Amino acid sequence: MDEIVKELVEVCAVDELGPGQSRIVDINNRSIGVFNVSGNFFALANLCPHAGGPLCRGQVTGTSVADKPYAVSWQRTGEILRCPWHSWEFDIATGKTLTDPTRSVRTFKTVVKDGHLYIETGASR
Repeated sequence: MDEIVKELVEVCAVDELGPGQSRIVDINNRSIGVFNVSGNFFALANLCPHAGGPLCRGQVTGTSVADKPYAVSWQRTGEILRCPWHSWEFDIATGKTLTDPTRSVRTFKTVVKDGHLYIETGASR
Protein backbone atom coordinates (compact mmCIF):
# COMPACT_ATOMS: atom_id res chain seq x y z
CA MET A 1 0.00 0.00 0.00
CA ASP A 2 1.33 3.45 -0.93
CA GLU A 3 2.07 5.84 1.88
CA ILE A 4 1.39 9.57 1.40
CA VAL A 5 4.35 11.65 2.53
CA LYS A 6 3.67 15.31 3.39
CA GLU A 7 6.28 17.79 2.23
CA LEU A 8 6.50 21.54 2.78
CA VAL A 9 7.80 23.37 -0.29
CA GLU A 10 8.84 27.01 0.10
CA VAL A 11 7.12 29.48 -2.21
CA CYS A 12 8.52 32.83 -1.06
CA ALA A 13 8.95 35.19 1.87
CA VAL A 14 5.52 36.30 3.12
CA ASP A 15 6.29 39.97 2.41
CA GLU A 16 6.97 39.15 -1.27
CA LEU A 17 3.29 38.29 -1.87
CA GLY A 18 1.16 41.17 -0.67
CA PRO A 19 -2.64 41.28 -0.35
CA GLY A 20 -4.26 40.98 -3.78
CA GLN A 21 -1.15 39.48 -5.35
CA SER A 22 -0.62 36.01 -6.76
CA ARG A 23 2.08 33.96 -8.41
CA ILE A 24 2.33 30.66 -10.20
CA VAL A 25 4.94 28.15 -9.07
CA ASP A 26 5.99 24.75 -10.36
CA ILE A 27 6.20 22.12 -7.64
CA ASN A 28 6.90 18.47 -8.47
CA ASN A 29 5.85 19.05 -12.10
CA ARG A 30 2.57 20.67 -11.00
CA SER A 31 1.64 24.24 -11.83
CA ILE A 32 0.09 25.83 -8.72
CA GLY A 33 -1.31 29.33 -8.25
CA VAL A 34 -0.69 30.96 -4.88
CA PHE A 35 -2.96 33.84 -3.81
CA ASN A 36 -2.95 36.37 -0.98
CA VAL A 37 -6.58 37.24 -0.22
CA SER A 38 -6.64 39.95 2.45
CA GLY A 39 -3.62 38.46 4.23
CA ASN A 40 -4.75 34.82 3.94
CA PHE A 41 -2.86 32.50 1.61
CA PHE A 42 -4.44 29.93 -0.68
CA ALA A 43 -3.06 27.58 -3.33
CA LEU A 44 -4.93 26.08 -6.30
CA ALA A 45 -3.96 23.78 -9.13
CA ASN A 46 -3.43 25.85 -12.28
CA LEU A 47 -5.82 23.64 -14.25
CA CYS A 48 -9.48 24.46 -14.79
CA PRO A 49 -11.64 21.34 -14.35
CA HIS A 50 -13.99 22.55 -17.10
CA ALA A 51 -11.68 22.47 -20.12
CA GLY A 52 -8.11 22.29 -18.79
CA GLY A 53 -7.37 26.01 -19.12
CA PRO A 54 -4.61 27.82 -17.18
CA LEU A 55 -6.99 28.79 -14.37
CA CYS A 56 -4.56 30.74 -12.21
CA ARG A 57 -3.71 33.07 -15.08
CA GLY A 58 -7.29 34.35 -14.89
CA GLN A 59 -8.58 37.52 -13.31
CA VAL A 60 -8.99 37.82 -9.54
CA THR A 61 -12.29 39.61 -9.08
CA GLY A 62 -15.59 39.57 -7.23
CA THR A 63 -18.97 38.36 -8.39
CA SER A 64 -22.51 39.57 -8.96
CA VAL A 65 -25.11 38.36 -6.47
CA ALA A 66 -28.89 38.67 -6.79
CA ASP A 67 -29.87 40.07 -3.38
CA LYS A 68 -33.59 40.21 -4.11
CA PRO A 69 -35.78 40.35 -7.21
CA TYR A 70 -34.48 42.93 -9.70
CA ALA A 71 -31.51 43.82 -7.48
CA VAL A 72 -27.94 42.71 -8.08
CA SER A 73 -24.89 43.73 -6.09
CA TRP A 74 -21.15 43.25 -6.47
CA GLN A 75 -19.69 41.15 -3.64
CA ARG A 76 -16.58 39.23 -2.57
CA THR A 77 -14.07 41.52 -4.32
CA GLY A 78 -10.66 39.82 -4.52
CA GLU A 79 -12.00 36.39 -3.50
CA ILE A 80 -13.04 34.99 -6.89
CA LEU A 81 -10.84 33.64 -9.68
CA ARG A 82 -12.26 33.73 -13.21
CA CYS A 83 -10.83 31.25 -15.72
CA PRO A 84 -9.35 33.05 -18.74
CA TRP A 85 -10.78 30.54 -21.23
CA HIS A 86 -14.51 30.35 -20.48
CA SER A 87 -14.99 32.64 -17.44
CA TRP A 88 -15.89 29.92 -14.96
CA GLU A 89 -15.68 31.47 -11.49
CA PHE A 90 -13.99 29.77 -8.52
CA ASP A 91 -13.88 30.61 -4.83
CA ILE A 92 -10.14 31.00 -4.19
CA ALA A 93 -10.46 29.80 -0.58
CA THR A 94 -12.30 26.54 -1.36
CA GLY A 95 -11.59 25.84 -5.04
CA LYS A 96 -15.32 25.32 -5.69
CA THR A 97 -17.08 26.82 -8.70
CA LEU A 98 -19.73 29.39 -7.92
CA THR A 99 -22.28 27.93 -10.33
CA ASP A 100 -21.85 24.26 -9.50
CA PRO A 101 -20.26 23.68 -6.06
CA THR A 102 -19.94 19.96 -6.82
CA ARG A 103 -17.18 20.90 -9.31
CA SER A 104 -13.91 22.17 -7.93
CA VAL A 105 -10.23 22.63 -8.59
CA ARG A 106 -7.65 20.93 -6.38
CA THR A 107 -6.47 23.01 -3.45
CA PHE A 108 -3.26 22.75 -1.45
CA LYS A 109 -2.70 23.64 2.18
CA THR A 110 -0.53 26.70 2.78
CA VAL A 111 1.66 27.18 5.84
CA VAL A 112 3.33 30.36 7.10
CA LYS A 113 6.44 29.63 9.15
CA ASP A 114 9.27 31.94 10.19
CA GLY A 115 8.20 34.64 7.73
CA HIS A 116 8.03 32.28 4.75
CA LEU A 117 5.12 30.82 2.82
CA TYR A 118 5.04 27.08 2.09
CA ILE A 119 2.71 24.75 0.21
CA GLU A 120 2.09 21.33 1.68
CA THR A 121 2.26 18.65 -0.96
CA GLY A 122 1.81 14.94 -0.75
CA ALA A 123 3.56 12.25 -2.72
CA SER A 124 3.04 8.49 -2.74
CA ARG A 125 5.93 6.37 -1.67
